[in-house]
Amino acid sequence: MVKNKHLTAENRLEIEHWLKERTSLKQIASRLGKSTSTISREVRARVVESNKYPPYSIHNRCEKRMECDLRHLCYEKPNCIKKCSACKLCNEVCEDYVEEICYKLSEPPYCCNGCQQEFRCVLKKKYYINRKAQEAYQETLRESRIGANITEGELSDLDEFLSPLIMKGQSVHHIVVNNPDRFNVSEKTLYRYVAGSMLSAKNIDMPRVCRIRPRKSKPIEHKVDKACRIGRTFEDFTAFISESSLPVVEMDSVIGRVGGKVLLTIMFKSCDFMLAFIRERNTSQSVIDIFDCLFKLLGAKVFRKLMPVCLADNGSEFSNPNALEYDKKGIRRTRIFYCDPYSAFQKPSVELNHEFIRKILPKGKSFDSFTQEDINLVMSNINSYSRGKLGDKSPLDMFVYIYGEKTLNKLSIRKIPSNEILLKPSLLKK
Repeated sequence: MVKNKHLTAENRLEIEHWLKERTSLKQIASRLGKSTSTISREVRARVVESNKYPPYSIHNRCEKRMECDLRHLCYEKPNCIKKCSACKLCNEVCEDYVEEICYKLSEPPYCCNGCQQEFRCVLKKKYYINRKAQEAYQETLRESRIGANITEGELSDLDEFLSPLIMKGQSVHHIVVNNPDRFNVSEKTLYRYVAGSMLSAKNIDMPRVCRIRPRKSKPIEHKVDKACRIGRTFEDFTAFISESSLPVVEMDSVIGRVGGKVLLTIMFKSCDFMLAFIRERNTSQSVIDIFDCLFKLLGAKVFRKLMPVCLADNGSEFSNPNALEYDKKGIRRTRIFYCDPYSAFQKPSVELNHEFIRKILPKGKSFDSFTQEDINLVMSNINSYSRGKLGDKSPLDMFVYIYGEKTLNKLSIRKIPSNEILLKPSLLKK
């Protein structure tokens, strides 16, 4: 048996082929000269959700669908006389919906490859696909070599202890030598964290470092746990949207000065209306705090109506999807999906709308002096600007038409008269 050798693309192609032929994992392992546990881990880690063979019946995946007698759950068809369990909207509108998961996915071979019920099953399916498995493996290798291997909580504790001492004029070397038990990373790593603007202290707080000619290096950032994307990829998003009529919200970040304040932008695709929130640092906790604040401000019903599905990029600020998807009581409030890496074109609406923000806040300009009231003024001007694709209406007008003026007022965005709209840096004289 070959040990300590990674599976190759050819091995993964063979695994997919043998799974289709209903070969057991033990037999596959024997043919490849690997342990059974290696093949088992490979399949479980690399399976992807797919609607490769959608059934011709209605996509009701509720485990109660056979005995359910509920009627008139939605208001789209008030004269409907059939059971809701026979309607394609059932899973979206029913509060008692509990998705049924095929028990076969929890035992070998952990996928639907070669399943005899594949074409008739209405449940979500998982497949082992060699091409996607190889891409996921390569992406794991790449991500293991980048980013700071430290959690946000650990970084916050490190910042509270290290930054005040640096700002007193002490060097990192002096701090490490006199506090060896406070650090589990090397002195060089601490310098990299400071240089990468991951701490409150900056290189400018260390005069000697400022005199050293900087080396060329890539910016340092948090290492993102790839597990957060399982079931939330762009392919999963496309499949989910194809089966529902829920509105989509696109999210992104707008960076000012590196290491300074940043904006979280939330774009409602149904009307091109965009919100922006100022954050002290580009962390996942700052995004969670904004979601919690909006959920409390708008109320559960309005929040779920406004933001049922959110599409974000792969930034570390969106790397805690469970905290975004569920409120503090564990009740679902939204769904989070991610674009593919380096694929900003998959959320074009929010990217295009950033052009309006950059007219007022040019790239490289620091946001540190701005408050949320300043950002609300910026967004009020942008959302009051008429768009040709909206029939010469403004995003604000369309938002009020769809969601009502009461909801708009809660978001602190106001209508700016058309002749008073200003989309230049002079709007904020900071």
